[in-house]
Amino acid sequence: MTKRQKQTLARILVTAGLFAALLILEKTGRLESLGRRQVLLFLLPYGLIAYDIFLAAAGRIRQGIIFDENLLMLIATIAAFCIGEYAEAVAVMLFYQIGELFQSVAVGRSRRSISDLMEIVPAYANLMQGDTVTQVDPDDVAVGDVILIKAGERVPLDGEVLTGTSLLDTAALTGESVPRRVSPGDAIVSGCINGSGALTVRVTKAFEDSAVSKILELVENASSKKAKTEQFITRFAKIYTPFVTACALLIAVIPSIVTGDWREWLQRACIFLVISCPCALVISVPLGFFGGIGAASRRGVLVKGGNFLEAAAGVTTLVFDKTGTLTQGEFRVTRLLPADGDERALLHLAALAESGSDHPVARSILAACGEAPQTGAVSNLTETPGEGVEALADGQRLAAGNAKLMARLGITPPPVETAGTVVYLAADGQYRGAIVIEDALKDGAAQAIADLRAAGVRQCVMLSGDRQAAAQAVGAQLGLDAVHAELLPAEKVGSVEAMLAEKGPKEILGYVGDGINDAPVLMRADLGFAMGSLGSDAAIEAADIVIMDDDLRRLPTVVRIARKTMRIVRENIWFALGVKLLVMVLGALGIANMWMAVFADVGVSVLAILNSMRTLRIK
Repeated sequence: MTKRQKQTLARILVTAGLFAALLILEKTGRLESLGRRQVLLFLLPYGLIAYDIFLAAAGRIRQGIIFDENLLMLIATIAAFCIGEYAEAVAVMLFYQIGELFQSVAVGRSRRSISDLMEIVPAYANLMQGDTVTQVDPDDVAVGDVILIKAGERVPLDGEVLTGTSLLDTAALTGESVPRRVSPGDAIVSGCINGSGALTVRVTKAFEDSAVSKILELVENASSKKAKTEQFITRFAKIYTPFVTACALLIAVIPSIVTGDWREWLQRACIFLVISCPCALVISVPLGFFGGIGAASRRGVLVKGGNFLEAAAGVTTLVFDKTGTLTQGEFRVTRLLPADGDERALLHLAALAESGSDHPVARSILAACGEAPQTGAVSNLTETPGEGVEALADGQRLAAGNAKLMARLGITPPPVETAGTVVYLAADGQYRGAIVIEDALKDGAAQAIADLRAAGVRQCVMLSGDRQAAAQAVGAQLGLDAVHAELLPAEKVGSVEAMLAEKGPKEILGYVGDGINDAPVLMRADLGFAMGSLGSDAAIEAADIVIMDDDLRRLPTVVRIARKTMRIVRENIWFALGVKLLVMVLGALGIANMWMAVFADVGVSVLAILNSMRTLRIK
């Protein structure tokens, strides 16, 4: 508990002790001799528990906000004092403060998972200037400077590792508990914790442009983007509060003039006011959304506002980019087809031929081989764009490339059925085999699609700029409903706009992309999800929801969290309105007493808050 919460708890306990003592004296008849003067005794616990409500109401009135729950409580309890219901007046304020304390603790718990992100801000950076290391503010480090990150320290700025090898704890950013190994040449982002070894890093982004700054800016602004349901509750409370105050005034005055029983009808009006306090709605609905955003952040998903969480609950169609989203965006050798059955020899010769090329296909073959060709082993290397490479190695004339290169050399290779890229290899004019290279699916992609369908997403579509055959192969593997290939960025926007025109008014279309090439589509869709976006400014700015660790399986989790959040919010609205309406009618008819009013206010608020806290425990 915070210091302020502890102070409130202390006031509640002291007030409860005084109140209990006065009740005992009242029940034993020892206050009867005081008559109306006993009000002075009840004013002591009342003032102790209610003084901050007076201050809050006065502050709101100075801001021009007259009708709120603080004023309702004050009017009701002061009126109760006026008609001699001293104990009821103290009880109402005491239980109201207990409800407020409970709400404060609940909000604190729901904020904790989001506020953990605030702790990723680094306090300093170790700036290296020659042999000197100086601790400076991260804001004072320029792009190109070299910093030292010791074991156990938080990475202060985005950069590239120059020296050192270590394991980075990225849990605060991604929710992923498995450390990530980094070595010279790897890019690292601010906010991670250096686990094992010292690293020297060249800074690539200023602090205000770093990943940690962008994330914190989004977290701080998330609560300002209210969902439609939250906006409705805010507008409702502005109309509801003065309306019920006017109703209470009518209940107190008109029947009293007719019957002459001012005490009875003033008491009913007080009960009506206590019942009508909108705390349960005003607190539980925003708390529900805040809890949902917190539950998502603990799983490595940054939701930019309650409006986007509400939109995620209504997603019926998800459109995916292919490369870098559904696939890893990296070519890998998936099949070796040697003519003589020797796979290792085929891969070795292909690596020799490709050793001088920087083409992604060449890099994938070298990575699969696992050993760099010896210096001087390759000579006379010639690379023909659109065909492949030729080189002299091990006394053989090697050629590695596509069917065009083989045709030029007079070689007719056997057909290979694949949606990937085929690299044919020849040595001294003789066909030696083929290597199939494909962009592999991301881990968990198939499971993510299946889980999305189970979560209620009806249609999964893929848009790709890749070849039709490659795109169709990925679509078939994942069981997608539709695949559109060979699209330019502008054509992707057109495809999304066509789907937007076809969907129903209450249906939501989401787009999942890598956040860089797909930024226009991310912004055009009803809801944008950025994948592979850790440290990507374009992704963080264009998307509405950012998947911090590039794991597709976070998508169904977000949808489930959003739908449970909306279900809980609606439960709170109908429960609070239903109970209040019932007890308000009973109060106006004289059936409900002040204790029932306390339950209809504080009790309903506590139950609604408890229900909202369920969003933090979504599995």
